[in-house]
Amino acid sequence: MTTRISESESEGAHDRFRRNSSGVGLMSIALIGLSWLALVLAPAPNGQDNTEGSVFKLQDSLLPGFRADIAFLPDERMLGFVEIPGGEFLMGSDPERDPLSFDLEWWGNGRASGRPNEPTFFMSRYEVTVAQYATFLSASKYPVTTSQAISAPPDHPVTWVAWTDAVAYAAWLDDEIRTSAREGLLAEPLATLLLTGWRVALPNEAQWEKAARGVDGRIYPWGDEPEPDFANYLAVGTTAVGSKPCSRCAHGLADMSGNVWEWTASPYQPYPFTHEDDLQTLRTDALWVMRGGSFGDPEQMIRAANRGGADPGARRPFIGFRVALVPS
Repeated sequence: MTTRISESESEGAHDRFRRNSSGVGLMSIALIGLSWLALVLAPAPNGQDNTEGSVFKLQDSLLPGFRADIAFLPDERMLGFVEIPGGEFLMGSDPERDPLSFDLEWWGNGRASGRPNEPTFFMSRYEVTVAQYATFLSASKYPVTTSQAISAPPDHPVTWVAWTDAVAYAAWLDDEIRTSAREGLLAEPLATLLLTGWRVALPNEAQWEKAARGVDGRIYPWGDEPEPDFANYLAVGTTAVGSKPCSRCAHGLADMSGNVWEWTASPYQPYPFTHEDDLQTLRTDALWVMRGGSFGDPEQMIRAANRGGADPGARRPFIGFRVALVPS
């Protein structure tokens, strides 16, 4: 049986995963219950909204630390893309080390972590912001499905975005900054990467977890214990991206726990993780993996190994995304 977040129904849950014949463990049942409540309380958007004034007024905004001339990306040499070195890392959970883990994080019957090998890639330091997404809407004329997506402050993460919206944004941003690279407007090595086959995309599930945890298998991006100073959780709404600096977080990335759930490029599959059977999964009504937990979630849900998923059309106030720069 498949449980999901859908665009029109609140029958899903943050783990809404395809279960095997062994049944659902008690911890997973608890996860479904918590997420179902969040979905019931969160209203769905009411169809397409292309009303005048629904798009965030970009010309009225000056955001310190972000470049208005390049899609409001971070004012850094690499436009906020942080290198995640290639190699093996611990993915998933060992319940003996992390008693809060859910069975959907265990690698097969071994009840342990796996060690996939991910090549070097670059992860965005921040979640995609309202200003960045509004720039995309204005420049591309992409449909404004709901004005709620751009109603938060410009430096907050965009929400109410479906997986399809996130993919469209990544494709648009790839074209935008690739054009800037051709025109000589970007610094090295970013320009060279874009002109030699690298592309902007959603990170896959393994890339997301490696960026969040580093290589030492930490439970949270900063270590093995929850830390409210480093993440926005058990809260009533989003905060500005990067407003909770995390000096102990892997790779210096912000908001990898809490703030908003983040879409990935991976369809849900039971572990062990592999890229090879993605197409097979896509032929069977795929759900798309989300990671990181949200502002309203407890400590258990914002662990770096926790997995969520939803139908590609689901839009909710606790779902956003970030992008990565990946080799083709």
